[in-house]
Amino acid sequence: MRRLLECLSQRDRHGGAFDLKQATWAWRNALADARDPESRAALAAQDIAAWFDRLPGRSWRRGDSPVSAAPEYEDYLFEQWSRGTFDEFWRQPGIYAEGFYERYAGVPTVHLSGWYDPYARTAMENYQGLARPERQPAQLILGPWTHGDRSLAYAGDVDFGPAAPVDGNLAEDFFDLRRRWFDRWVKGLDNGVDREPAVRAFVMGGGSGRKTPAGRLDHGGFWREAADWPLPGTQWTRLYLQPDHSLATDQPGGGAAPLTFTADPYNPVPTIGGAMSSGEPVMRAGAYDQRITPGLFGARPPYGPLSDRPDVLSFATPPLAEDLELAGPLELHLRVASDGPDADIHAKLIDVYPPSTDYPQGFAMNLTEGVLRLRYRASWEDPSPMRPGEVYAVTIAMFPTANLFRRGHRLRLDIAGSNFPHFDVNPNSGEPEGSSGRPRKATTQIFVDRGRASFLTVPMIPSGV
Repeated sequence: MRRLLECLSQRDRHGGAFDLKQATWAWRNALADARDPESRAALAAQDIAAWFDRLPGRSWRRGDSPVSAAPEYEDYLFEQWSRGTFDEFWRQPGIYAEGFYERYAGVPTVHLSGWYDPYARTAMENYQGLARPERQPAQLILGPWTHGDRSLAYAGDVDFGPAAPVDGNLAEDFFDLRRRWFDRWVKGLDNGVDREPAVRAFVMGGGSGRKTPAGRLDHGGFWREAADWPLPGTQWTRLYLQPDHSLATDQPGGGAAPLTFTADPYNPVPTIGGAMSSGEPVMRAGAYDQRITPGLFGARPPYGPLSDRPDVLSFATPPLAEDLELAGPLELHLRVASDGPDADIHAKLIDVYPPSTDYPQGFAMNLTEGVLRLRYRASWEDPSPMRPGEVYAVTIAMFPTANLFRRGHRLRLDIAGSNFPHFDVNPNSGEPEGSSGRPRKATTQIFVDRGRASFLTVPMIPSGV
């Protein structure tokens, strides 16, 4: 049991923030594993959504959590939540694969994940770390899926078309995909697997933009095949954050004042889809219109576009004059300052559809995201508080994605100080991880002048590649 839990804990911290799907996962699996009738009844009686409503003002603690009736699961949850620094716990082989690539056996490997799966970055990094000339063959497969749903053509409220599933496209089905791999490398059958492309990545986009009979956005998509990842020919391009909230390849002018937002731990920005797993019933993975609706966990009136909230900064390109394809990892480079010892930066890349008959208000489709808890801006091993008002250069690694932005669409970047309940809310007070006894508001500045420029580095794929 213990070893299984350690293996499952990979990627439960992103940029220092704690992924709260670990809490819903622990509760659901503790209930499924419970054999003692009293413990099972206690777990079944928990209202997990009500427990999330307590955060961050009333922190969960051992003996006072939704999994307190299952001590082993409770220990698993709090051990990870309270250990923010990159210490010996996180350096174990079953958790920290990157630190042990040289020790891995030279066997053929397939690394498969989805754009809305919390393990997409893990799959990408493990492929890059293990696919070296001196090793055995490796393949990377990245599709438009949530965790484990590689046989579906949709994720959330977006449909990616008949080419999206593994079934009938990459193989007869997922079992056939695996069987053919093992037949080649275990049985030695010459079935052509070794001559297949090393990388297959699904590029989302290109659909009609209409609403499907099932009520989802027809976003469409297609597969790209390549010999490596990132895709050969990728043009790494900077999009600068401008004082007027636009995104452009030109650097901003001098003298612009920084843009600010204030994160209130008692009113966090609600999660609308994204790369997650095991989050039900409080959050769901996938692509959704970034609009607050009454049924959304944590939603409060007034409802409407997430970008209308005063604690969200949005930057967008003008409507595109021609199609734009991005495929690969992204990095956000910011110059920031805050008025307290700690704060979070949550970033989200969005494909903004123009208004249409089916979507009169347009559709803002989330593609990928990234987060950084600013106490870890310089070191995962040695976090340090910020000095109020001091300007820091920080880098936020975002999850990989691949998307075709059609002509007339806009590329948008949203920045906020929270994304709850996907991630734990930073109390902004510098308290130890997993504690929030003194939550405070944090006002964060994003600098957008030429001398302190902030920019998003995107992987552009030239037309014709």
